[in-house]
Amino acid sequence: MNRPLLDPDLLKAFTTVVDCGSFTAAAERLHSTQPTISQKIRRLEDQLGHRLLDRNGREVTPTDAGQALLGQARHLLALNDQILDVMAGAAAASTVRLGVPEDFVANRVAQVLADFSRRHPRVKLEITSGLCSDLLDRYDRGEQDLILVKQRRHSRTAIDCWPETLAWIDSARHPGFRSDPVPLVTFPPRGLYREDIIRAIEAMGRRWRIAYTCSSLNGIQHAVAAGLGISLLPLRTVTSDHALLGAREGLPAIDDYEIALFHRATADAAILALAQALTGLLAEEAPPGVGRPRAAGLSAPDRPASGARGG
Repeated sequence: MNRPLLDPDLLKAFTTVVDCGSFTAAAERLHSTQPTISQKIRRLEDQLGHRLLDRNGREVTPTDAGQALLGQARHLLALNDQILDVMAGAAAASTVRLGVPEDFVANRVAQVLADFSRRHPRVKLEITSGLCSDLLDRYDRGEQDLILVKQRRHSRTAIDCWPETLAWIDSARHPGFRSDPVPLVTFPPRGLYREDIIRAIEAMGRRWRIAYTCSSLNGIQHAVAAGLGISLLPLRTVTSDHALLGAREGLPAIDDYEIALFHRATADAAILALAQALTGLLAEEAPPGVGRPRAAGLSAPDRPASGARGG
């Protein structure tokens, strides 16, 4: 219980003397002096109760006890280095809390995130998927470092943004648009596109009813495909089970949404690197001839304007 702890500094002096075969050479390698090295060896011998080195003329060699100690000393010093390496890595590691809508996790963004993790093994990614309104709330509370959300154009200043192309969809096999009232499949009340759907149907003089409400993109897609009603979704999420609706049916184009990227001005290098990776992907996927509509600068701390929240 009360056994003394060996000082790695003394063990380092011992192994270096053995390696160099000389106190003087060991002192030079350790940027010390010969008397200091000799003193450290004496302290180690006193602590262990054994003579560790034979000083025969100009050559210094380990005694039997020294030879027994040598391998264990090297092991302990290596373990000491491993501990320092681990702690250096822990200190250098960082966490990036990213928030993205569900439909982005299902496409190429997921691959970009996986590639980023492989290129930055010391960065821990914590990814939250959900409604854009919830992600914005979490960002405002400081719970997200970086978010990629959809909002109405110019409703809130973002780091960068890209236009979001929307499409009216119905079931390919069991269309419901001609039903009266028109069945609607929507996100919850705070979700994107819900009010746009209702306003468009009312502007046509058509009656409507909410047939299905779901906060999951996958749920919306399957509900429309099954014939529960029509909906409005990003064009990139339309499947072969859907039929596109539009001007022929009297439905307006909804083109006032954008994909927006937010992070704070104090973002660290890991956050900026991930933001750059996402920016590169979204720039590639922007509609032909559109490019970037604006480089909006740093994200503002103010709340988004009315109507900018949602799924």
